[in-house]
Amino acid sequence: MKKILLLIGSLISMQLIAQEKNTKVHINHTAIFVMDIGKTGNFYSKIIGLDSVAEPFHDGHHIWYKTSEHSMLHVIHGATEKKDYYKNQHTCFTEPDFKGFIEKLKAAQWPFEDVSGNKNTITTRVDGVHQIWLQDPDGYWLEINDDSY
Repeated sequence: MKKILLLIGSLISMQLIAQEKNTKVHINHTAIFVMDIGKTGNFYSKIIGLDSVAEPFHDGHHIWYKTSEHSMLHVIHGATEKKDYYKNQHTCFTEPDFKGFIEKLKAAQWPFEDVSGNKNTITTRVDGVHQIWLQDPDGYWLEINDDSY
């Protein structure tokens, strides 16, 4: 009887924990509005290394990329001009092979800089995390770092 009560108690606890996880707010996706979806799509798949996922529109104006277990980047075609963006308004990706990623950027001749704007330079934050900054084809700022949290 004790085993049955313990099992029932465990199942109820697991259900409550699962429900709690589902009630937390989280980021579902970030969307960017771009001029050339082919060029920008190539950047996010070939340079950044994101995998595309099925999108429901099938109209040639959307590409969705998985960025983590439960979030995506939506690339949407239709912008008519390139805009200027603040570096502090950026998306950050953690790259496990940070040095290899920098070599890939150099091979592709894709410019990057440190937080102060020094070309081909890496920033080391006060917590020891290394980071670089670059812009996608539409001028959106990206931070790439080696944070292992």
